[in-house]
Amino acid sequence: MATQNLVNREPNYTRQIIVIGILFFIFGFVTWLNSTLISYLQIACELKTSEAVLVTFAFYISYAVMAFPSSWVLKKTGYKKGMVLGLIFMAIGALIFIPAAKTRTYGLFLSGLFVIGTGLALLQTASNPYITILGPIESAAKRISIMGICNKGAGALAPLIMGAFLLKDSEALITRLKGLDEIQKAVELDALAARVIVPYIVIAAVLIALAVFVNLSNLPEIKAEGEADNSDTTIDDGKSIFSFPYLWIGFVALFLYVGVEVMAGDIIQIYGKSLGISLDIAKHFTSYTMIGMLVGYLIGIAAIPKLMSQTTALKGSAILGVIFTLLAIFTSGYTSILFIALLGLANALVWPAIWPLAIHDLGRFTKTGSALLIVGIAGGAVLPKLWATLGEKIGLQQAFWILVPCYLFILYFATIGYKIGTKKA
Repeated sequence: MATQNLVNREPNYTRQIIVIGILFFIFGFVTWLNSTLISYLQIACELKTSEAVLVTFAFYISYAVMAFPSSWVLKKTGYKKGMVLGLIFMAIGALIFIPAAKTRTYGLFLSGLFVIGTGLALLQTASNPYITILGPIESAAKRISIMGICNKGAGALAPLIMGAFLLKDSEALITRLKGLDEIQKAVELDALAARVIVPYIVIAAVLIALAVFVNLSNLPEIKAEGEADNSDTTIDDGKSIFSFPYLWIGFVALFLYVGVEVMAGDIIQIYGKSLGISLDIAKHFTSYTMIGMLVGYLIGIAAIPKLMSQTTALKGSAILGVIFTLLAIFTSGYTSILFIALLGLANALVWPAIWPLAIHDLGRFTKTGSALLIVGIAGGAVLPKLWATLGEKIGLQQAFWILVPCYLFILYFATIGYKIGTKKA
């Protein structure tokens, strides 16, 4: 299919947006299953909190490992075929859950999550720049917000659906396990582990079907303005990926952002349980965070760029993040949980705003720059692990202090950092 330069045209993007929206829904569903998996595997594999959060570590660290290889793959295949490959890898990772469940081996579960993350790294390296350059850069945050609704809508459903399968009567099970001997306990835990098999077979089947759908779709190949057909190294104009300081600052901002997003979405269940809240109730908390993000995305769609710019949205989000974090630290019980969930509202427009600001004017470096930003998703591996380790020493609530400097750096990027090294600086 001939390459179309969509930057200089004003075509109707509805069909493309629908296809990419479906992809965002799927990897949103798969991503936000982690919140339920953390609590589920903590019981099934008898884990401490610091061990259970390895779920997020294994999942998100794959982005750091695979993002630049994904960029190389995309240069060879283009965006569309790269999306197909990403979906296939995700399906393979889902199928690894079958032997993991049958043997109740935590390492195998983590391996499956790593492979799923590998597929997502490729999928996100393709789909995020695709939706960003699919139209005017000034409205990119609006388009990404639409994708965010698909992603976080799935994120709200995932813990409700999977929680019903994996964590049904979990409190009663935890109580019952305390009175069993080792043999009886192993039988109960094996039965619990088996609950994950059917859902992940279904997930794998859906991913394969979606790969076929995308491959057969008329999704056009597109390029950013100034992006050459050849690789980055074929043109010698003295520029490299290091010629764009704002990209690297954006990378750090995105790294910190994904960390705080995962904290608000995946960690909230463990935090609720630590406050004495029943897991039968706490398993729904992630959905509340996702609802907050959905509200934020709707605000972005309505307001950007008509009522506020992408930078204004990013500044407001960072300030709200600081405020809600402090309120979560200095309140207690369900009120504290509420402010962690409200971080979803504060976080919603951060990703949509950072992406266009960080990859603007990269030209032929767009794929490499996008890969760098995808590496930043590894923040979702590092910060929750740091929080859990710190929380075991000073308390999980006090450990939320690590969020404050993260939001302050995002505020720096929104005010100064995004302009450093740009044409408008």
